[in-house]
Amino acid sequence: MSKERKVFYNCKVYTGELPLRGAFAVEDGFFTEVWDEIPSGLEPEVETVDLEGRFVCPGFNDSHMHLLNYGKTLAGADLTAHTGSLRDLKDHLRKFLEARDPDSGGWLLGRGWNQDYFSDTERMPDRNDLDEVSDSVPIMITRTCGHCCVLNTPALEAAGITCDTEDPEGGSIGRVNGVPDGRLYENAISLATAVAPVPDLSDIKKMIREAAAKANCYGITSVQTDDYGVFSGLDPLLVNRAYSELEGSGELNVRVLEQCNLPSVENLNDFIERGGIINNGDTQFRTGPMKLLADGSLGSRTARLSVNYPGTEEKGILIHSDDEIRELICLAASNGMNAVVHAIGDGALDQVLDAFEYARNRYPGDRRDGIVHCQVSRADQLRRISELGLCVYAQSVFLDYDNHIVEELVPEEIAATSYSWKTLLDSGVNVSNGSDCPVEYPDVMKGIQCAVTRTSLDGTGPYLPGQAFSVREALHSFTSGGAWAGYEENIKGKIEPGMLADFTVLGSDPFRTDPYKIKDIEICSTWLGGKKVF
Repeated sequence: MSKERKVFYNCKVYTGELPLRGAFAVEDGFFTEVWDEIPSGLEPEVETVDLEGRFVCPGFNDSHMHLLNYGKTLAGADLTAHTGSLRDLKDHLRKFLEARDPDSGGWLLGRGWNQDYFSDTERMPDRNDLDEVSDSVPIMITRTCGHCCVLNTPALEAAGITCDTEDPEGGSIGRVNGVPDGRLYENAISLATAVAPVPDLSDIKKMIREAAAKANCYGITSVQTDDYGVFSGLDPLLVNRAYSELEGSGELNVRVLEQCNLPSVENLNDFIERGGIINNGDTQFRTGPMKLLADGSLGSRTARLSVNYPGTEEKGILIHSDDEIRELICLAASNGMNAVVHAIGDGALDQVLDAFEYARNRYPGDRRDGIVHCQVSRADQLRRISELGLCVYAQSVFLDYDNHIVEELVPEEIAATSYSWKTLLDSGVNVSNGSDCPVEYPDVMKGIQCAVTRTSLDGTGPYLPGQAFSVREALHSFTSGGAWAGYEENIKGKIEPGMLADFTVLGSDPFRTDPYKIKDIEICSTWLGGKKVF
Protein backbone atom coordinates (compact mmCIF):
# COMPACT_ATOMS: atom_id res chain seq x y z
CA MET A 1 0.00 0.00 0.00
CA SER A 2 1.29 3.45 -0.87
CA LYS A 3 2.52 5.59 2.01
CA GLU A 4 0.94 8.54 0.20
CA ARG A 5 -2.63 7.32 0.80
CA LYS A 6 -4.79 9.63 2.91
CA VAL A 7 -8.47 9.56 3.78
CA PHE A 8 -10.25 12.86 4.47
CA TYR A 9 -13.51 12.64 6.40
CA ASN A 10 -16.09 14.60 8.38
CA CYS A 11 -16.58 17.12 5.59
CA LYS A 12 -19.12 18.35 3.04
CA VAL A 13 -17.64 17.44 -0.32
CA TYR A 14 -18.83 19.21 -3.43
CA THR A 15 -17.47 16.91 -6.10
CA GLY A 16 -18.75 19.10 -8.90
CA GLU A 17 -22.13 17.44 -8.55
CA LEU A 18 -24.83 17.38 -5.88
CA PRO A 19 -25.60 16.00 -3.35
CA LEU A 20 -22.62 16.69 -1.14
CA ARG A 21 -20.57 13.69 -0.03
CA GLY A 22 -18.79 13.08 3.27
CA ALA A 23 -15.32 11.60 2.71
CA PHE A 24 -12.72 10.91 0.06
CA ALA A 25 -9.35 9.25 -0.44
CA VAL A 26 -6.17 10.53 -2.07
CA GLU A 27 -3.27 8.41 -3.24
CA ASP A 28 -0.08 9.50 -5.00
CA GLY A 29 -1.56 12.88 -5.88
CA PHE A 30 -4.91 11.66 -7.25
CA PHE A 31 -8.42 11.18 -5.90
CA THR A 32 -9.14 7.46 -5.67
CA GLU A 33 -12.48 7.15 -3.86
CA VAL A 34 -15.40 9.30 -2.71
CA TRP A 35 -17.91 8.15 -0.08
CA ASP A 36 -20.94 9.44 1.78
CA GLU A 37 -19.04 8.72 5.01
CA ILE A 38 -15.70 7.29 6.02
CA PRO A 39 -15.79 3.52 5.50
CA SER A 40 -15.20 1.15 8.39
CA GLY A 41 -12.32 -1.27 8.38
CA LEU A 42 -9.61 1.04 7.03
CA GLU A 43 -6.11 -0.36 7.41
CA PRO A 44 -4.53 1.08 10.58
CA GLU A 45 -1.59 2.51 8.68
CA VAL A 46 -3.80 4.73 6.48
CA GLU A 47 -3.51 8.37 7.48
CA THR A 48 -6.86 9.99 8.18
CA VAL A 49 -7.60 13.73 8.22
CA ASP A 50 -10.61 15.11 10.10
CA LEU A 51 -11.84 18.22 8.26
CA GLU A 52 -14.17 19.13 11.14
CA GLY A 53 -17.34 19.45 9.11
CA ARG A 54 -15.95 21.96 6.61
CA PHE A 55 -16.93 22.40 2.96
CA VAL A 56 -14.58 20.96 0.32
CA CYS A 57 -14.61 21.74 -3.39
CA PRO A 58 -12.28 21.25 -6.34
CA GLY A 59 -9.27 23.56 -6.24
CA PHE A 60 -9.98 26.96 -7.78
CA ASN A 61 -8.70 27.66 -11.30
CA ASP A 62 -8.15 31.35 -12.12
CA SER A 63 -8.59 31.14 -15.88
CA HIS A 64 -7.02 34.50 -16.71
CA MET A 65 -4.45 36.32 -14.64
CA HIS A 66 -0.86 37.54 -14.77
CA LEU A 67 1.09 35.56 -12.17
CA LEU A 68 4.52 37.04 -12.92
CA ASN A 69 3.05 40.55 -13.03
CA TYR A 70 1.44 39.87 -9.66
CA GLY A 71 4.87 39.00 -8.31
CA LYS A 72 6.24 42.19 -9.82
CA THR A 73 3.43 44.16 -8.18
CA LEU A 74 4.14 42.59 -4.80
CA ALA A 75 7.72 43.88 -5.07
CA GLY A 76 6.59 47.44 -5.83
CA ALA A 77 4.31 49.98 -4.18
CA ASP A 78 0.79 48.56 -3.84
CA LEU A 79 -1.44 51.55 -4.52
CA THR A 80 -4.74 49.65 -4.31
CA ALA A 81 -5.28 50.69 -0.69
CA HIS A 82 -4.11 54.25 -1.38
CA THR A 83 -6.34 55.29 -4.25
CA GLY A 84 -9.01 57.07 -2.22
CA SER A 85 -7.32 60.36 -3.03
CA LEU A 86 -4.45 61.66 -5.10
CA ARG A 87 -2.92 63.06 -1.92
CA ASP A 88 -2.91 59.63 -0.25
CA LEU A 89 -1.37 58.09 -3.37
CA LYS A 90 1.51 60.57 -3.35
CA ASP A 91 2.03 60.23 0.41
CA HIS A 92 2.26 56.45 0.09
CA LEU A 93 4.78 56.71 -2.75
CA ARG A 94 6.93 59.04 -0.63
CA LYS A 95 6.85 56.63 2.31
CA PHE A 96 7.63 53.67 0.04
CA LEU A 97 10.58 55.53 -1.46
CA GLU A 98 11.89 56.51 1.98
CA ALA A 99 11.64 52.90 3.19
CA ARG A 100 13.58 51.50 0.23
CA ASP A 101 17.15 50.42 0.57
CA PRO A 102 19.01 53.64 -0.38
CA ASP A 103 21.51 51.56 -2.34
CA SER A 104 18.86 49.65 -4.31
CA GLY A 105 18.84 52.15 -7.16
CA GLY A 106 16.54 51.56 -10.09
CA TRP A 107 13.05 52.79 -10.70
CA LEU A 108 10.22 53.19 -8.23
CA LEU A 109 7.31 51.12 -9.55
CA GLY A 110 3.75 51.07 -8.28
CA ARG A 111 0.39 49.75 -9.37
CA GLY A 112 -3.26 49.94 -8.36
CA TRP A 113 -4.41 53.57 -8.65
CA ASN A 114 -7.84 54.39 -10.04
CA GLN A 115 -8.74 58.03 -10.59
CA ASP A 116 -12.46 57.26 -10.36
CA TYR A 117 -11.95 56.67 -6.62
CA PHE A 118 -10.10 59.95 -5.95
CA SER A 119 -12.02 62.17 -3.53
CA ASP A 120 -9.88 65.27 -4.05
CA THR A 121 -9.77 65.45 -7.86
CA GLU A 122 -11.43 63.91 -10.90
CA ARG A 123 -8.28 63.66 -13.02
CA MET A 124 -5.56 61.09 -13.46
CA PRO A 125 -2.13 61.66 -11.87
CA ASP A 126 0.44 63.32 -14.13
CA ARG A 127 4.20 63.93 -14.29
CA ASN A 128 3.97 66.95 -11.98
CA ASP A 129 2.35 64.88 -9.23
CA LEU A 130 5.13 62.31 -9.42
CA ASP A 131 7.83 64.96 -9.60
CA GLU A 132 6.59 66.07 -6.17
CA VAL A 133 7.44 62.57 -4.92
CA SER A 134 10.89 62.63 -6.53
CA ASP A 135 12.52 64.64 -9.27
CA SER A 136 15.59 62.39 -9.34
CA VAL A 137 14.38 58.76 -9.08
CA PRO A 138 12.47 57.51 -12.16
CA ILE A 139 8.89 56.67 -11.16
CA MET A 140 6.30 54.70 -13.10
CA ILE A 141 2.89 53.98 -11.62
CA THR A 142 0.42 51.78 -13.48
CA ARG A 143 -3.34 52.13 -13.34
CA THR A 144 -5.12 49.15 -11.79
CA CYS A 145 -6.25 47.98 -15.24
CA GLY A 146 -2.70 47.92 -16.66
CA HIS A 147 -3.72 49.91 -19.74
CA CYS A 148 -2.37 53.28 -18.63
CA CYS A 149 0.69 54.38 -16.67
CA VAL A 150 2.19 57.67 -15.48
CA LEU A 151 5.87 58.66 -15.49
CA ASN A 152 7.68 61.43 -13.70
CA THR A 153 10.15 63.66 -15.52
CA PRO A 154 13.26 61.46 -14.90
CA ALA A 155 11.38 58.43 -16.25
CA LEU A 156 10.19 60.37 -19.31
CA GLU A 157 13.77 61.44 -19.95
CA ALA A 158 15.04 57.88 -19.54
CA ALA A 159 12.44 56.73 -22.07
CA GLY A 160 13.42 59.50 -24.47
CA ILE A 161 9.86 60.81 -24.64
CA THR A 162 9.76 64.43 -25.80
CA CYS A 163 7.41 66.79 -27.60
CA ASP A 164 8.66 65.31 -30.87
CA THR A 165 7.95 61.67 -29.97
CA GLU A 166 5.20 60.28 -32.14
CA ASP A 167 2.40 58.11 -30.80
CA PRO A 168 3.12 54.43 -31.51
CA GLU A 169 0.55 52.41 -33.43
CA GLY A 170 -2.05 51.10 -31.01
CA GLY A 171 -1.11 53.56 -28.26
CA SER A 172 -0.98 57.23 -27.32
CA ILE A 173 1.13 59.66 -25.30
CA GLY A 174 -0.81 62.06 -23.09
CA ARG A 175 -0.01 65.70 -23.83
CA VAL A 176 -0.94 69.17 -22.61
CA ASN A 177 -0.35 71.88 -25.20
CA GLY A 178 1.87 69.43 -27.08
CA VAL A 179 4.06 68.64 -24.04
CA PRO A 180 4.02 65.04 -22.68
CA ASP A 181 2.11 65.02 -19.38
CA GLY A 182 3.56 61.70 -18.19
CA ARG A 183 0.54 59.56 -19.12
CA LEU A 184 1.01 56.66 -21.51
CA TYR A 185 -1.80 54.55 -22.93
CA GLU A 186 -1.76 51.01 -24.38
CA ASN A 187 1.21 50.37 -26.71
CA ALA A 188 2.84 53.64 -25.66
CA ILE A 189 3.56 52.00 -22.29
CA SER A 190 6.28 49.97 -24.06
CA LEU A 191 8.27 53.18 -24.50
CA ALA A 192 8.80 53.13 -20.73
CA THR A 193 9.09 49.39 -20.14
CA ALA A 194 11.76 49.24 -22.86
CA VAL A 195 14.14 51.18 -20.59
CA ALA A 196 12.91 49.98 -17.19
CA PRO A 197 14.96 47.29 -15.37
CA VAL A 198 14.52 43.71 -16.61
CA PRO A 199 14.75 40.89 -14.05
CA ASP A 200 17.10 37.94 -14.31
CA LEU A 201 16.14 34.27 -13.90
CA SER A 202 16.52 34.37 -10.13
CA ASP A 203 14.29 37.44 -9.86
CA ILE A 204 11.63 35.85 -12.06
CA LYS A 205 11.55 32.70 -9.97
CA LYS A 206 11.24 34.73 -6.77
CA MET A 207 8.31 36.71 -8.18
CA ILE A 208 6.54 33.52 -9.29
CA ARG A 209 7.05 31.82 -5.92
CA GLU A 210 5.67 34.78 -4.00
CA ALA A 211 2.72 35.26 -6.35
CA ALA A 212 1.87 31.54 -6.23
CA ALA A 213 1.92 31.60 -2.43
CA LYS A 214 -0.55 34.49 -2.46
CA ALA A 215 -2.76 32.64 -4.94
CA ASN A 216 -2.79 29.61 -2.64
CA CYS A 217 -4.15 31.85 0.15
CA TYR A 218 -7.24 32.39 -1.99
CA GLY A 219 -7.76 28.66 -2.55
CA ILE A 220 -6.23 28.67 -6.02
CA THR A 221 -4.48 25.55 -7.28
CA SER A 222 -4.38 26.34 -11.03
CA VAL A 223 -3.79 29.50 -13.03
CA GLN A 224 -3.95 30.36 -16.70
CA THR A 225 -1.49 33.19 -16.89
CA ASP A 226 -0.20 35.75 -19.39
CA ASP A 227 3.44 36.41 -18.43
CA TYR A 228 5.47 37.10 -21.54
CA GLY A 229 4.64 40.79 -21.89
CA VAL A 230 5.33 41.86 -18.30
CA PHE A 231 8.86 43.12 -18.94
CA SER A 232 9.91 44.59 -22.27
CA GLY A 233 12.66 42.55 -23.85
CA LEU A 234 12.14 39.56 -21.54
CA ASP A 235 12.70 36.32 -23.48
CA PRO A 236 9.56 34.14 -23.24
CA LEU A 237 11.75 31.06 -23.10
CA LEU A 238 13.38 32.43 -19.95
CA VAL A 239 9.93 32.57 -18.36
CA ASN A 240 9.35 28.95 -19.43
CA ARG A 241 12.71 28.00 -17.93
CA ALA A 242 11.81 29.68 -14.63
CA TYR A 243 8.61 27.66 -14.37
CA SER A 244 10.33 24.43 -15.37
CA GLU A 245 13.09 24.91 -12.80
CA LEU A 246 10.60 25.72 -10.06
CA GLU A 247 8.67 22.60 -10.97
CA GLY A 248 11.85 20.53 -10.92
CA SER A 249 12.79 21.78 -7.46
CA GLY A 250 9.30 21.24 -6.08
CA GLU A 251 8.72 24.97 -5.55
CA LEU A 252 5.83 25.53 -7.97
CA ASN A 253 2.71 25.40 -5.81
CA VAL A 254 0.18 26.10 -8.56
CA ARG A 255 -0.45 24.36 -11.86
CA VAL A 256 0.30 26.75 -14.71
CA LEU A 257 -1.09 27.01 -18.22
CA GLU A 258 0.71 29.85 -20.01
CA GLN A 259 -1.41 32.06 -22.24
CA CYS A 260 1.35 33.04 -24.63
CA ASN A 261 1.31 36.80 -25.24
CA LEU A 262 3.08 37.01 -28.60
CA PRO A 263 1.71 40.13 -30.28
CA SER A 264 3.44 40.02 -33.66
CA VAL A 265 4.08 37.50 -36.41
CA GLU A 266 7.80 37.90 -35.78
CA ASN A 267 7.38 37.16 -32.05
CA LEU A 268 5.17 34.14 -32.66
CA ASN A 269 7.37 32.62 -35.37
CA ASP A 270 10.50 33.08 -33.26
CA PHE A 271 8.81 31.46 -30.25
CA ILE A 272 7.70 28.46 -32.27
CA GLU A 273 11.00 27.98 -34.08
CA ARG A 274 12.95 28.01 -30.80
CA GLY A 275 10.75 25.34 -29.24
CA GLY A 276 8.69 27.57 -26.99
CA ILE A 277 5.61 25.35 -27.18
CA ILE A 278 5.63 23.03 -24.17
CA ASN A 279 2.57 20.83 -24.49
CA ASN A 280 3.77 17.42 -23.41
CA GLY A 281 0.98 16.48 -21.04
CA ASP A 282 2.78 17.89 -18.02
CA THR A 283 0.24 18.62 -15.27
CA GLN A 284 2.38 21.29 -13.58
CA PHE A 285 3.49 23.65 -16.36
CA ARG A 286 2.75 23.81 -20.06
CA THR A 287 2.06 26.43 -22.68
CA GLY A 288 -1.45 26.89 -23.99
CA PRO A 289 -3.08 29.33 -26.38
CA MET A 290 -1.61 32.40 -28.01
CA LYS A 291 -2.86 35.52 -26.20
CA LEU A 292 -3.59 38.84 -27.89
CA LEU A 293 -5.04 42.17 -26.82
CA ALA A 294 -7.55 43.79 -29.14
CA ASP A 295 -8.24 46.92 -27.08
CA GLY A 296 -7.78 48.58 -23.70
CA SER A 297 -9.96 48.96 -20.62
CA LEU A 298 -13.21 50.72 -19.84
CA GLY A 299 -11.78 52.50 -16.80
CA SER A 300 -8.97 54.09 -18.80
CA ARG A 301 -11.42 54.85 -21.64
CA THR A 302 -9.28 52.89 -24.08
CA ALA A 303 -11.66 49.94 -24.59
CA ARG A 304 -12.79 50.17 -28.21
CA LEU A 305 -16.50 50.90 -28.43
CA SER A 306 -18.69 51.01 -31.53
CA VAL A 307 -19.78 54.51 -30.49
CA ASN A 308 -17.99 57.52 -29.03
CA TYR A 309 -17.39 57.86 -25.31
CA PRO A 310 -19.82 60.45 -23.88
CA GLY A 311 -18.72 64.03 -24.50
CA THR A 312 -15.80 63.01 -26.73
CA GLU A 313 -14.99 62.17 -30.31
CA GLU A 314 -13.09 59.07 -29.17
CA LYS A 315 -14.13 55.41 -29.40
CA GLY A 316 -11.05 53.94 -27.69
CA ILE A 317 -8.07 52.11 -29.14
CA LEU A 318 -7.66 49.10 -31.41
CA ILE A 319 -4.30 47.46 -30.72
CA HIS A 320 -4.09 45.63 -34.07
CA SER A 321 -5.36 46.18 -37.58
CA ASP A 322 -7.94 43.74 -38.96
CA ASP A 323 -5.29 42.11 -41.15
CA GLU A 324 -2.81 41.72 -38.29
CA ILE A 325 -5.21 40.01 -35.93
CA ARG A 326 -6.43 37.61 -38.64
CA GLU A 327 -2.87 36.72 -39.60
CA LEU A 328 -1.84 36.06 -36.00
CA ILE A 329 -4.83 33.84 -35.22
CA CYS A 330 -4.30 31.86 -38.43
CA LEU A 331 -0.56 31.48 -37.76
CA ALA A 332 -1.30 30.16 -34.27
CA ALA A 333 -3.92 27.74 -35.65
CA SER A 334 -1.54 26.42 -38.30
CA ASN A 335 0.91 25.55 -35.50
CA GLY A 336 -1.63 23.80 -33.27
CA MET A 337 -2.24 26.71 -30.92
CA ASN A 338 -5.62 28.07 -29.94
CA ALA A 339 -6.00 31.82 -29.53
CA VAL A 340 -7.56 33.83 -26.71
CA VAL A 341 -8.09 37.53 -27.29
CA HIS A 342 -8.72 40.32 -24.81
CA ALA A 343 -11.81 42.25 -25.97
CA ILE A 344 -13.64 44.61 -23.62
CA GLY A 345 -15.42 47.03 -25.98
CA ASP A 346 -18.01 45.95 -28.51
CA GLY A 347 -16.02 47.67 -31.27
CA ALA A 348 -13.06 45.42 -30.52
CA LEU A 349 -15.35 42.41 -30.23
CA ASP A 350 -16.57 42.97 -33.80
CA GLN A 351 -12.98 42.82 -35.03
CA VAL A 352 -12.16 39.71 -32.99
CA LEU A 353 -15.26 37.76 -34.00
CA ASP A 354 -14.59 38.50 -37.67
CA ALA A 355 -11.01 37.27 -37.24
CA PHE A 356 -12.09 34.05 -35.53
CA GLU A 357 -14.68 33.34 -38.21
CA TYR A 358 -12.04 33.89 -40.87
CA ALA A 359 -9.60 31.52 -39.12
CA ARG A 360 -12.24 28.87 -38.41
CA ASN A 361 -13.07 28.64 -42.10
CA ARG A 362 -9.41 27.86 -42.82
CA TYR A 363 -8.52 25.76 -39.77
CA PRO A 364 -11.58 23.78 -38.62
CA GLY A 365 -11.47 21.12 -35.93
CA ASP A 366 -11.46 20.92 -32.13
CA ARG A 367 -10.57 24.51 -31.39
CA ARG A 368 -11.14 26.10 -28.00
CA ASP A 369 -10.42 29.68 -28.94
CA GLY A 370 -11.83 32.30 -26.65
CA ILE A 371 -12.68 35.85 -25.71
CA VAL A 372 -11.01 37.20 -22.58
CA HIS A 373 -13.29 39.58 -20.61
CA CYS A 374 -16.21 39.87 -23.08
CA GLN A 375 -17.72 42.84 -21.25
CA VAL A 376 -19.40 45.41 -23.51
CA SER A 377 -21.40 43.38 -26.02
CA ARG A 378 -24.44 43.52 -28.25
CA ALA A 379 -27.08 40.81 -28.66
CA ASP A 380 -25.87 39.96 -32.16
CA GLN A 381 -22.35 39.44 -30.82
CA LEU A 382 -23.54 37.10 -28.08
CA ARG A 383 -25.20 34.96 -30.74
CA ARG A 384 -22.02 34.91 -32.84
CA ILE A 385 -19.90 33.80 -29.88
CA SER A 386 -22.23 30.82 -29.38
CA GLU A 387 -22.39 30.01 -33.10
CA LEU A 388 -18.59 30.07 -33.39
CA GLY A 389 -18.23 27.79 -30.36
CA LEU A 390 -15.87 30.17 -28.57
CA CYS A 391 -14.97 30.05 -24.88
CA VAL A 392 -15.42 33.11 -22.68
CA TYR A 393 -12.96 33.96 -19.91
CA ALA A 394 -15.06 36.19 -17.62
CA GLN A 395 -14.06 38.22 -14.56
CA SER A 396 -17.22 38.57 -12.49
CA VAL A 397 -15.28 40.52 -9.84
CA PHE A 398 -15.01 43.35 -12.39
CA LEU A 399 -18.65 44.15 -11.55
CA ASP A 400 -17.41 45.48 -8.21
CA TYR A 401 -15.98 48.52 -10.01
CA ASP A 402 -17.70 48.55 -13.38
CA ASN A 403 -21.18 48.72 -11.82
CA HIS A 404 -20.28 52.33 -11.05
CA ILE A 405 -19.26 53.35 -14.58
CA VAL A 406 -20.66 51.15 -17.33
CA GLU A 407 -24.04 52.84 -17.67
CA GLU A 408 -22.33 56.26 -17.77
CA LEU A 409 -19.97 55.22 -20.57
CA VAL A 410 -22.05 52.89 -22.71
CA PRO A 411 -25.40 53.62 -24.44
CA GLU A 412 -28.42 52.12 -22.69
CA GLU A 413 -29.25 49.68 -25.49
CA ILE A 414 -25.71 48.23 -25.42
CA ALA A 415 -25.42 48.27 -21.63
CA ALA A 416 -28.59 46.13 -21.56
CA THR A 417 -26.71 43.23 -23.22
CA SER A 418 -23.26 43.72 -21.67
CA TYR A 419 -21.56 41.52 -19.04
CA SER A 420 -24.11 38.92 -20.18
CA TRP A 421 -22.21 35.80 -19.20
CA LYS A 422 -25.37 33.97 -18.08
CA THR A 423 -26.90 34.38 -21.54
CA LEU A 424 -23.72 32.90 -22.99
CA LEU A 425 -23.69 30.05 -20.48
CA ASP A 426 -27.32 29.20 -21.23
CA SER A 427 -26.53 29.14 -24.96
CA GLY A 428 -23.89 26.46 -24.43
CA VAL A 429 -20.78 28.63 -24.22
CA ASN A 430 -18.08 27.48 -21.79
CA VAL A 431 -17.69 30.37 -19.34
CA SER A 432 -14.71 30.22 -17.02
CA ASN A 433 -13.85 32.81 -14.39
CA GLY A 434 -10.81 34.63 -13.11
CA SER A 435 -9.46 37.86 -11.67
CA ASP A 436 -7.11 39.34 -14.27
CA CYS A 437 -4.82 39.75 -11.26
CA PRO A 438 -3.12 42.15 -10.55
CA VAL A 439 -6.00 44.17 -11.99
CA GLU A 440 -7.94 42.68 -9.06
CA TYR A 441 -6.70 40.52 -6.21
CA PRO A 442 -7.24 36.83 -7.05
CA ASP A 443 -10.00 36.63 -4.42
CA VAL A 444 -12.23 33.83 -5.67
CA MET A 445 -14.90 34.24 -3.01
CA LYS A 446 -15.41 37.87 -4.01
CA GLY A 447 -15.66 36.76 -7.62
CA ILE A 448 -18.29 34.16 -6.73
CA GLN A 449 -20.29 36.73 -4.76
CA CYS A 450 -20.28 39.21 -7.65
CA ALA A 451 -21.34 36.46 -10.06
CA VAL A 452 -24.25 35.46 -7.83
CA THR A 453 -25.46 38.91 -6.72
CA ARG A 454 -24.46 41.06 -9.74
CA THR A 455 -23.77 43.85 -7.23
CA SER A 456 -20.60 45.63 -6.21
CA LEU A 457 -19.19 44.62 -2.85
CA ASP A 458 -20.49 47.95 -1.48
CA GLY A 459 -24.00 47.01 -2.58
CA THR A 460 -24.16 49.09 -5.77
CA GLY A 461 -26.47 47.44 -8.26
CA PRO A 462 -27.58 44.88 -9.13
CA TYR A 463 -26.56 45.30 -12.74
CA LEU A 464 -28.73 43.13 -15.00
CA PRO A 465 -29.82 40.77 -12.19
CA GLY A 466 -31.17 38.34 -14.77
CA GLN A 467 -27.53 37.58 -15.64
CA ALA A 468 -26.81 36.24 -12.13
CA PHE A 469 -25.17 32.83 -11.79
CA SER A 470 -26.39 30.27 -9.30
CA VAL A 471 -23.82 29.32 -6.66
CA ARG A 472 -23.29 26.06 -8.51
CA GLU A 473 -22.68 27.86 -11.83
CA ALA A 474 -20.26 30.26 -10.15
CA LEU A 475 -18.31 27.38 -8.58
CA HIS A 476 -18.16 25.63 -11.94
CA SER A 477 -16.82 28.79 -13.58
CA PHE A 478 -13.89 28.74 -11.15
CA THR A 479 -13.26 24.98 -11.42
CA SER A 480 -14.48 22.80 -14.28
CA GLY A 481 -15.01 25.75 -16.65
CA GLY A 482 -11.34 26.67 -16.54
CA ALA A 483 -10.33 23.02 -16.81
CA TRP A 484 -12.36 22.58 -20.00
CA ALA A 485 -10.96 25.73 -21.59
CA GLY A 486 -7.46 24.30 -21.14
CA TYR A 487 -8.27 20.75 -22.38
CA GLU A 488 -7.87 19.56 -18.78
CA GLU A 489 -11.41 18.41 -18.05
CA ASN A 490 -10.22 14.80 -17.67
CA ILE A 491 -7.67 15.59 -14.96
CA LYS A 492 -9.00 18.51 -12.91
CA GLY A 493 -12.06 20.51 -11.94
CA LYS A 494 -13.91 17.71 -10.10
CA ILE A 495 -13.41 15.50 -7.07
CA GLU A 496 -13.72 12.00 -8.46
CA PRO A 497 -11.45 8.98 -8.91
CA GLY A 498 -8.66 9.55 -11.39
CA MET A 499 -8.61 13.35 -11.06
CA LEU A 500 -5.69 15.31 -9.66
CA ALA A 501 -6.18 15.73 -5.92
CA ASP A 502 -6.40 19.52 -5.96
CA PHE A 503 -8.99 20.81 -3.51
CA THR A 504 -9.90 23.77 -1.34
CA VAL A 505 -11.36 23.67 2.16
CA LEU A 506 -13.76 26.48 3.06
CA GLY A 507 -14.99 27.61 6.45
CA SER A 508 -18.65 27.65 5.36
CA ASP A 509 -20.91 26.03 2.78
CA PRO A 510 -21.51 28.63 0.01
CA PHE A 511 -24.78 26.89 -0.91
CA ARG A 512 -26.10 27.77 2.57
CA THR A 513 -24.45 31.19 2.94
CA ASP A 514 -26.21 34.54 2.48
CA PRO A 515 -25.19 35.49 -1.10
CA TYR A 516 -24.03 38.89 0.14
CA LYS A 517 -21.67 37.26 2.63
CA ILE A 518 -19.98 34.73 0.33
CA LYS A 519 -16.93 37.03 0.16
CA ASP A 520 -16.44 36.51 3.90
CA ILE A 521 -16.12 32.72 3.70
CA GLU A 522 -12.71 31.72 5.03
CA ILE A 523 -10.21 29.76 2.96
CA CYS A 524 -9.13 27.22 5.57
CA SER A 525 -6.61 25.26 3.50
CA THR A 526 -5.50 24.60 -0.07
CA TRP A 527 -4.23 21.24 -1.31
CA LEU A 528 -2.27 20.51 -4.49
CA GLY A 529 -1.90 16.87 -5.46
CA GLY A 530 -2.99 15.90 -1.96
CA LYS A 531 -0.35 18.07 -0.29
CA LYS A 532 -1.23 21.13 1.76
CA VAL A 533 0.18 24.32 0.19
CA PHE A 534 -1.77 26.74 2.39
